[in-house]
Amino acid sequence: MNPASAAPATPVTAVPLPATGAWREGDPPGRRQWHRRGRPLALEAGGELPRVRLAYETWGRLAPDRSNAVLVLHALTGDSHVAGDAGPGHQASGWWDAMVGPGRALDTDRWFVVAPNVLGGCQGSSGPASTGPGGRPWGGAFPRLTQRDQVRAESGLADALGIGRWALVVGGSMGGMRALEWAVGEPHRVASLLLLACPAAASADQIAWAAAQLHAIRADPHWRGGDYHDAGPGQGPHAGLGIARRIAHITYRSAEELESRFGHEAQEGEQPWGGGRYRVESYLDHQAVKLLRRFDAASYVTLVEAMNTHDIGRERGGRRAALARVRARTVVAGVDSDRLYPLAQQEELAAGIPSADTVRVIRSPYGHDGFLLETDQVGALVRELLDGSPGAGGAGGPA
Repeated sequence: MNPASAAPATPVTAVPLPATGAWREGDPPGRRQWHRRGRPLALEAGGELPRVRLAYETWGRLAPDRSNAVLVLHALTGDSHVAGDAGPGHQASGWWDAMVGPGRALDTDRWFVVAPNVLGGCQGSSGPASTGPGGRPWGGAFPRLTQRDQVRAESGLADALGIGRWALVVGGSMGGMRALEWAVGEPHRVASLLLLACPAAASADQIAWAAAQLHAIRADPHWRGGDYHDAGPGQGPHAGLGIARRIAHITYRSAEELESRFGHEAQEGEQPWGGGRYRVESYLDHQAVKLLRRFDAASYVTLVEAMNTHDIGRERGGRRAALARVRARTVVAGVDSDRLYPLAQQEELAAGIPSADTVRVIRSPYGHDGFLLETDQVGALVRELLDGSPGAGGAGGPA
């Protein structure tokens, strides 16, 4: 094959993409609300974040006794928009829309659902794309974060909402790491806990996959050390972030699903021997462009590095001692086809958390993404935890 005829690393779009897909000041707010922390946030790695803002969304109505609040924590490229349509301020529809609403597993006629955009994210919370102390985007100067820093910021949001104890904290993947930190770091504030497809600590395999993604972004000539947010359209690190997304997405899906969907087939109208693509390559290109439209490369780096730090036993006497601190009624679930966060990691959690029984297995051909897609199975686990909880009486209809 002539290398010059090969498909580009990032597909060409009709209109050049902005340097970042982050939500920026002046963009439509959509359903977002904001919590602004009144004091600096001390960071685990040292130093502090002087100004902290978390974007969040809510559904339902908080009960007078504040007993019906549910915290939903998103994965790496998620955000606060758990439910609802795409529209001004929200480039994609809710990532767990089938789970939240009247009559759904997170029934908003009964439960007050809160979903923050994680600290370091790019959809309204403080992160590399947000304004720093000098009035310009933080960019590469944004400090290193850990999962514990992110949970401390979320704890401030709970305080501001007057929520002393969550009826349920639920999260999958990166969100599951934070849900676990909530239950270990603030056990008195979590009544029930649902951990989906997440580990007690990041493994060498997971850190290795992450390292390849980080190298791809930093090798992009438009990365500029993370200081690209004021660049013009087409001048952001799109190639690097696109490659990172392709690498990640392969780990999110199972080999069996990719084979059954795409096999060895060429993309329609293209010839791989002549510079065209296979169908699976076209699929990965599509996933890359979707992410470029709604995400920020520097936030991706910040959050992946935070995920790499995840170790529930750090400075707590080890994982077993840390897991023993959980007081919440707990369900741990994993996906049978997950090759990124395999079931053995959920088995460690279930064995170490006093109230957890055996791992619940989500049957899915979709790999790690099964925790997002198999909403009937996940919904049954949510209902199991919430039925009979103190806040189950609800507080009226959706707000």
